[in-house]
Amino acid sequence: MSNLRDVRLRMRAIRQTLQVTKAMNLISTAKLRKGRRLLEDTEPYFTRIQKSMFDILSGVQQVNSKFFVPPKQRVGSHAAILVVTTDKGLAGGYNANIFRQVNTLCGKVKNPVLILIGSIGYRYFSHTAYQILENFSFHSQIPTVDDAKEISDYVISQYLWGMFSEAHIVYTHMYSSIKLLPSQRQLFPLDAKQIQEELSQKRTELQFEFLPSEEEVFDALAPLYIKGIIYGSLVEAYVSEQSARMTAMDEASKSAEDMLAALQMSYNRARQAGITQEVTEIISGSAAVRD
Repeated sequence: MSNLRDVRLRMRAIRQTLQVTKAMNLISTAKLRKGRRLLEDTEPYFTRIQKSMFDILSGVQQVNSKFFVPPKQRVGSHAAILVVTTDKGLAGGYNANIFRQVNTLCGKVKNPVLILIGSIGYRYFSHTAYQILENFSFHSQIPTVDDAKEISDYVISQYLWGMFSEAHIVYTHMYSSIKLLPSQRQLFPLDAKQIQEELSQKRTELQFEFLPSEEEVFDALAPLYIKGIIYGSLVEAYVSEQSARMTAMDEASKSAEDMLAALQMSYNRARQAGITQEVTEIISGSAAVRD
């Protein structure tokens, strides 16, 4: 009987776990859809800024902007790496893939310093030898433009002050629901060729006049452009996190159902064996009484 009681307790615990994993799967599905809609709604605004920067670069031979040339370094030469991780676990190998990508990038740049976005990243890199400049955490909420502005303002101010000569961002890009790959992108210094290649629609035949000058307009648009890149990376990472958590919870639910089925079979066998033993004892006792 004690064996049956243990099996029942294990089955009840697995059923409770199964309820949690299914609920988390549904929550991640809803957050994924909301994050995708949010990205689609704000993408035209940042695309318009990108096109304006393209128009400036196409209309002049060279733009003398402070965002193209690294500032003079005050303390050595550093490379800042923005690392986008999650604030919660239970997302499979999502964060582990980011950690590997960051470690690889740190081996390629000179004097890496980290700007962390997410609690899981801070827990990991706080035990490494890398220097951490700042840590941002939004408590697993859907990223907003204000969040991206807070991060971009900090990165731009540190770059212009001369804290680092280049900056990169590492995040997870969602190619499909089953293909989530860590990606990296250079934020500073800006690359004119990269900006021009990002637009599939060429606009070289259009001519614009920028007042007071191309350089001043470009310097005004550059922070908005950086904010757009960071915001897009945050939302991409957010929807990738929800997709990874959906997959992890789906696999956990399947494993729980398999364990529950195996325990149910073991429970039925043990219960049937107990019933058979009791019937046998009753028959044997009855036969002994008759004799």
